[in-house]
Amino acid sequence: MSLYEIPITTIKGIGEKKAVLFKKLGVGSVGDLISYYPRAYDNWAAVTPIADLQSGDRVVIKARLAAAVSTTRISGGRFISRASVCDDSGYLNLVFFNNRYIDSMLRCGEEYCFMGKVQRDKYGLQMISPEFTSPKTGDDITPVYNLTAGLNNRVVMKAVKEALSMLPEVIRDPIPEDILERYGLCPLGFALRNIHFPSDTDAMEQARRRLIFEELLVLNLGMRLLKSRSRQHTSVRMPADHTQEFIARLPFELTGAQKRAVVDCVNDMKNKTSPMNRLIQGDVGSGKTAVCAAVCYHCVKNGYQAAFMAPTEILAQQHFETFSRMFDGTGVRIELLTGSMTPANKRKARERIEAGESDIVIGTHTLVSESTVFAKLGCAITDEQHRFGVAQRSRLAAKGEHPHILVLSATPIPRTLGLIIYGDLDITVIDELPPGRTEVQTLYITSEKRNRALAFIRKQVDEGRQAYIVCPLVEEGDDADLQSANDYAAELMLGAFRNYPVGILHGKMKPRDKEAVMAQFSKNEISILVSTTVVEVGVDVKNATVMMIENAERFGLSTLHQLRGRVGRGAYKSYCILVSDHTGDNTEQRLSTMCRTNNGFEIADMDLKLRGPGDFFGNRQHGLPQLAIADFSDTQTLAQSQEAAEHLLDVSPDLSDDETRALRAEVRRLFSTTGETLN
Repeated sequence: MSLYEIPITTIKGIGEKKAVLFKKLGVGSVGDLISYYPRAYDNWAAVTPIADLQSGDRVVIKARLAAAVSTTRISGGRFISRASVCDDSGYLNLVFFNNRYIDSMLRCGEEYCFMGKVQRDKYGLQMISPEFTSPKTGDDITPVYNLTAGLNNRVVMKAVKEALSMLPEVIRDPIPEDILERYGLCPLGFALRNIHFPSDTDAMEQARRRLIFEELLVLNLGMRLLKSRSRQHTSVRMPADHTQEFIARLPFELTGAQKRAVVDCVNDMKNKTSPMNRLIQGDVGSGKTAVCAAVCYHCVKNGYQAAFMAPTEILAQQHFETFSRMFDGTGVRIELLTGSMTPANKRKARERIEAGESDIVIGTHTLVSESTVFAKLGCAITDEQHRFGVAQRSRLAAKGEHPHILVLSATPIPRTLGLIIYGDLDITVIDELPPGRTEVQTLYITSEKRNRALAFIRKQVDEGRQAYIVCPLVEEGDDADLQSANDYAAELMLGAFRNYPVGILHGKMKPRDKEAVMAQFSKNEISILVSTTVVEVGVDVKNATVMMIENAERFGLSTLHQLRGRVGRGAYKSYCILVSDHTGDNTEQRLSTMCRTNNGFEIADMDLKLRGPGDFFGNRQHGLPQLAIADFSDTQTLAQSQEAAEHLLDVSPDLSDDETRALRAEVRRLFSTTGETLN
């Protein structure tokens, strides 16, 4: 029996109550627990002399207690204990709160190892409530796990030790021996034991490298198997190319990149026996919508329906209006289907779709509900691909008999990640902007210059323009250092913009209220819109010329780039103002990059380098399986895993031979979290 099939309650000390807590961490079985890797390590052997300590560092010191612990009572019946410790280089103060037994635990003149964060107060450096141990156990590397309320690190460590003891003496390694040797990887058993309880730093690094490689290899294999599976035979044939007659109707000239994208799609739909499965990736404003419209026209003129799924109702409505204008006079019938429509209107729309009376259907996730039936779906399009999982895309495709699939993304993804994220898709990049798009000037300021920025916004509004002001949060209390969007909007209404119409938009508003606010902003009934990042996607107001982003350090560069793309969409000179007083975490370098370039792919590469992959994937990694340890910014291991995946699939395209069967099982397990089944 697999350890993934053995419930965690079989481990000594874990009953039903603790099992519920472990479940919150995504751990339900013994196998899950073994794969629940530490987020960090406390290395008690890495001792820092007191003289070398810096405020803000988390360190280990080895020091003697210089004087007995002194404890005093403070307000509320609480206790504060102070101690002084020394080594050969200097002295340090220790402070403990509400530990009434600390004076009996630490003895004057004896030596201990203390671990904690160094802070500075008016009396000098000190350590607040450090962990401590005797020097004889000070050579341990201790794992530190992500926790939930009710579980401490000691409980998780004990459970992991018990789980590791259930591993068989000989573990079958899913990675073939020749791959292990080629890339210098340690065996699986060694990796699992040393990732949790490493014998030394070198063993820990070997274990990490091996497990990261394996996870990226399994992910690569899974994405490639999905891609090959999507190449099944399709009866959807579109032999006649009608795109040129549509393009000739447009009131503007397509760029060379747009024309190449249309040709790529038409060639897929005309010449292949398998369905098109293509991503069009283009920066904000590169003209993906016009390419999509040409593809839809080609689909309809060949006798099929096209479905276009957008991530928000605002964006679906916007696309519906754009398509209605583009297809005016062509005889092509455009249908809108969203969740906020009345039941009667939804029913009528679905009746027209099922009867084949609608040619292009634009909507939200409502398109994939069971109630929506297409008469003859030939092409399924999803916009902002990163907001839909693979499973949602598959459900839309299931509305037809192997229809062609086209996905769009304006999110710049570093080239090193493209094969992983979109491994099941062919990729077309639109790398030109249409003529007439004005380059947005980006400025980086501190809060000292905020009033000047607000005065500049007033000047723009006085000239008839509009502005966005973006805040990271919606409600007070999420972070004491940040002002909520609601409060900030109220402050602006009463202060800097008291004579101007100000609106507010955030994700917690009801869809109907959001639609109303956006309608007002689109009609210029609202001059200044205070918003959260809900405006990142789905707002196209050509009259808006200023995007001011508060606490800009809180956003990744890719998000900032998307927000900046909301302005500069018309004929007017446009500006993006980044406001931040933060000086750490490479803030100045990151925000200066935004001022230096408007190239989305360059920005994405810099974001990956400085911030890591989290900004691209978030907690759910946009439909990819949830990874336990792999780091996409490790480009060397990523490239090696891609190389190994290609080799293994050359040897066994479906991973069915004896050497790769165990890897196929790992692929199935990893992708089961996305709703995908790989038989």
